[in-house]
Amino acid sequence: MANTAALTGINGLRDIRRSPASHLAGAMEAGSIEGTVTLSEGPFQTMAGVRVDPRSEEGARIASVAGGLPARCGEVAGTDRVTVLWLGPQEFLVVAPEEAHDSLGGDLIGSLTAALGDAPGQVVDLSANRTTFELSGPRARAVLEKGCSLDLHPRSFTPGTALNTEVGNIPVVLLKTGDDSFRLFPRASFADYLGRWLLDAMREFASPEVP
Repeated sequence: MANTAALTGINGLRDIRRSPASHLAGAMEAGSIEGTVTLSEGPFQTMAGVRVDPRSEEGARIASVAGGLPARCGEVAGTDRVTVLWLGPQEFLVVAPEEAHDSLGGDLIGSLTAALGDAPGQVVDLSANRTTFELSGPRARAVLEKGCSLDLHPRSFTPGTALNTEVGNIPVVLLKTGDDSFRLFPRASFADYLGRWLLDAMREFASPEVP
């Protein structure tokens, strides 16, 4: 049998790649309640794990490539196309569209690696390590509060804030993208469980309210 990878190359593999929660797409569409709360899996994205001292010369070089580095817990930096999330004092998650990946003609990870050079630190391609869930709507916060210990009230968790936490006992990076919208970054191996947990937590909002 012919080797599919050899015949199609990386671009062919891109066309047949399945996201970690793709098998839940129908359930997420059916379980979403327009105007109340909706759930979907975001597109595949380029992700890089970066370890660097942001105060160093190499940190400044990486910041120029990524559009900045967050200075403290909860902060988000970057540009319109690149998002940089704070994971620790010297640890960051860089997220960009799929086409930013070097194998597809982009240069983000290669540029980050070049910016680090031989200095202490690390740049690791984590594009296949996590997936992205988009949860939005007026009841999105109520869904998360069923299994997240963070204070998600708008006075504490404002748009443009990202924190490491757990949702349904699953470790995630939780980013608030708008007043009623959240982005969750779980590891790919937890995508099925977390997707089903979120759908179950949304179920009560599909029922008519009792007067």
